[in-house]
Amino acid sequence: MSPNAASAPPDKQSLHYIIRSGLAGGIAGCVAKTVVAPLDRVKILFQASNPDFQKYTGTWIGAWRAGKEIYDENGVRGLYRGHSATLLRIFPYAAIKFMSYDQVHYILMPTRAEGDKPEEVLSRFYIWYAPILSELWKSSYPMAGVTSVFFTYPLEVIRVRMAFETKAFNGASAHPTFLGTTRQMYTEGALSLPPSSIFNRMPMLKLYRGFTVTVAGMIPYAGVSFLSWGFLRSRFLPPDKAGHRPPTPVADLAIGAVSGLVAQTASYPFEVIRRRMQVGGITRPDRWLRWGETVSAIWQTSGWRGFYVGLGLGYLKIVPMTAVSFTVWQGCKRLFNV
Repeated sequence: MSPNAASAPPDKQSLHYIIRSGLAGGIAGCVAKTVVAPLDRVKILFQASNPDFQKYTGTWIGAWRAGKEIYDENGVRGLYRGHSATLLRIFPYAAIKFMSYDQVHYILMPTRAEGDKPEEVLSRFYIWYAPILSELWKSSYPMAGVTSVFFTYPLEVIRVRMAFETKAFNGASAHPTFLGTTRQMYTEGALSLPPSSIFNRMPMLKLYRGFTVTVAGMIPYAGVSFLSWGFLRSRFLPPDKAGHRPPTPVADLAIGAVSGLVAQTASYPFEVIRRRMQVGGITRPDRWLRWGETVSAIWQTSGWRGFYVGLGLGYLKIVPMTAVSFTVWQGCKRLFNV
């Protein structure tokens, strides 16, 4: 094999490349979620206003005490409650998201030198749609029928319910299982609802509470995250004229952390609304909670601050999660020669 052939760039639209790109993204998503799972458990309890933990909201020391109470009652297992559902959901989700970003980036900006100039940053608004396309691209094909989010969303709702339930609240088991929570959600309210109820006719809808909020929230979160990542890399890690030197893991961590912080701020109100709707089966098992009444309930209870409850904890979670995600993604891409 000639030296030129050995150093030839890989075909970024080949099936082999796409699979490796998706594998790198899936691994990155799982590692990042595992790192921040304990913080996520506490944040869910705050966002969904679990009555056993409302006394802790609003302060950093309260978040610490909430985590300590969970650990004292259930150990490390309690801090990772529902994490199995998270991993089942996040691997395909992250794999498709990062793979789609690679593909759209390659189509719109074939070379790093061409596409990473700061003065061309407006072009990156097109890249905003890469993570959105990762959820929606399949729906444009009649044979596919549903999107990545539609497939994996029930796992998100089950994970939130497992994290939300406490022993003192609603008589929940000290160690709710994945199958037990799924069964409970599927059957809740069946005896009290009339036969004509939509939840009796289509019980699977109970696993899609808050789905529309999730779709709406993808745009500000994923779009801002990738836009910030691309812009910061173009600004602080431009191609070397003498030959491109790969950025260090520390640089990837720092840029990923800032990207996560900006994206979290832009999309946080959607996350709070989604959490409230996802646990709606406990508070209102008889019907589907709508956007308007959920927003109104949050506003009447806490005003505008209610849409940012737990934001400080969200920063504490999202910064390391995004930093680890992007760093592991880049590391796996180098390892897999992507």
